[in-house]
Amino acid sequence: MEFSQLGIAPDLLRALEDIGYSVPSPIQEQAIPPSLEGRDVLGLAQTGTGKTCAFAIPILQKLIGEERLPGFPPIRSLILTPTRELAIQIYDSFCDYAKYTDIKCALVYGGVSQYPQIEALGEGIDVLIATPGRLNDLCGQGYIDLSDIEIFVLDEADRMLDMGFLPDVQRIITRMKYAENKQTLFFSATMPKDVQKLVDHLLREDFERVEVTPQSTTVEAIEQSVYLVDRENKKNLLLWVLRDPAIASALVFSRTKIGADRVARDLRRAGIQAEAIHGDKNQMERQKALNDFKNGKISVLVATDIAARGIDISELSHVINYDIPNEPENYVHRIGRTGRAGMSGIAFSFCQADEVPYLRAIEKTIGKKIEVEEANPYPMQEEPKEPRGRRGRSGRGGRKRTPKAQQVQAEPQTAAPAEQTAEHTSEPSGEQKKKRRRPRRRRKPSGEKPAQSAEA
Repeated sequence: MEFSQLGIAPDLLRALEDIGYSVPSPIQEQAIPPSLEGRDVLGLAQTGTGKTCAFAIPILQKLIGEERLPGFPPIRSLILTPTRELAIQIYDSFCDYAKYTDIKCALVYGGVSQYPQIEALGEGIDVLIATPGRLNDLCGQGYIDLSDIEIFVLDEADRMLDMGFLPDVQRIITRMKYAENKQTLFFSATMPKDVQKLVDHLLREDFERVEVTPQSTTVEAIEQSVYLVDRENKKNLLLWVLRDPAIASALVFSRTKIGADRVARDLRRAGIQAEAIHGDKNQMERQKALNDFKNGKISVLVATDIAARGIDISELSHVINYDIPNEPENYVHRIGRTGRAGMSGIAFSFCQADEVPYLRAIEKTIGKKIEVEEANPYPMQEEPKEPRGRRGRSGRGGRKRTPKAQQVQAEPQTAAPAEQTAEHTSEPSGEQKKKRRRPRRRRKPSGEKPAQSAEA
C-alpha cells in the first residue's frame, strides 16, 4: 500500500513525496484511516515506527477542509509531548508536512524565554505543540486558550506519566471544554495501569485500537548483547568498545546526570569527542550537543533517560547502556534510538554485579535472553547478585527477631526466694517490672520549693 491509497489530500501527498515517503509504516497504515474518519485512536507502537506522521497527516487534512473563523483564529489542535527535544522534532515534522498549506504551527516548551513563544502565539495559529509545564504556565497567564481544541494528541503517554506529568496533564484536560465532536489521538509505547486509566477517561467507547508490535518488545532488527563487568572497569571497557572502527557514532546512556557528565569527561580526556545531555543542561546546551552529534562534530553523545525518547537520529548504528536501567521499559526506549525505520542497529549493555536483577527483569519483559559477550577484556570478577525471593519481616537487617517471651526466658536467672520460684511465670509481674525500671530524674524548676509530705 502507498500513501496515495489512504485518501490523503494532494498538498499533503506532495509534501510527503518531497520528504521521500511513499509507503506508510504499519502504524501509519492502520492509524491514518480511522483518524481521517474522525474516530478516537489508541496507537501502541515502539519508538521509531513513524507515529508522528500517523497523527500529523489526519490533523492537517481535517484542518485544511475546515473554514477558518474570521479575525483571530483559535487554536484548533494540541499535541502534548513530554520532552523539549521531542516537541521540537514534532514541530519540524508538522512544518514539513504543512508547507503547501496555510496551516500555522507554533511550539512552546520550558527552559527558554517565553517571550518569543508568546509573539508566535500572537500571530494566530492552528496547531500547537507543547510540553505540559510551559503550556500550563502560559494558560495561567492568559496567553493560551484551549477551549476550542478540536483534535487533542497525547504522545508518548507512558513516558509522560513516568516523568511525573500526570497532574499537569489533568490540568490541561480540564482546560479543554468537553465537546462531542472532539477527537483524541492517544499514542504510547507501553500500556501500564496508569496509562490505561487515562485511556478509559479520554477516549470514546468506539475508539480504534492499533497495536503494531507486542507491548514492551524490542525492535527485532536490533542486535543486543551484554558485557558482564565490574564497576571500576566500565570506563576501560567503554574505551575499548569505542575503538572499534565500525562505531562511527554512539549514544551512551547513564543512569544519573553526574554519571553522564563524568563519562563524557573521561571520553574527552581519552581523545574521543563527546558531550553530555541531561535535565541540568539548559536548552541551548542540549540543542547544541544534539546538533553537533547529528552533524558529526562529536562521535559520542552521553544521555540520561530524559533523552531516551527525545532523540531522533537517522542511521544511528550503536546504543550503549553504560548503566543498566532499573525500569525494563526504559531499556526498550533506549535501544529504540537505533534500528529505526526498518534499519538494523546494535545495542551493548554493561552490567555490573548489583545490576544483574535489572538485567533479568529486562529479559523477562522483552521475552528473550540477551546474549553475553565472550570477547570481553574486563570480565566480571565479583559474584553476580542474582534476584532473590522476597524476605519476610523477620529477615530485615540480617537479624532474626526473637519473641518477647523467649527473650525474658533467656535472661540469666538470679537467686530468688522459694515462694517466688514456685510462682514463676514467663512474664514478670507488675512489681518486678517496677523494681527493674530505672527511676527517672526530674529537674526542679529554679525557685520551686520542695513538696511537703502529708505527714508533715
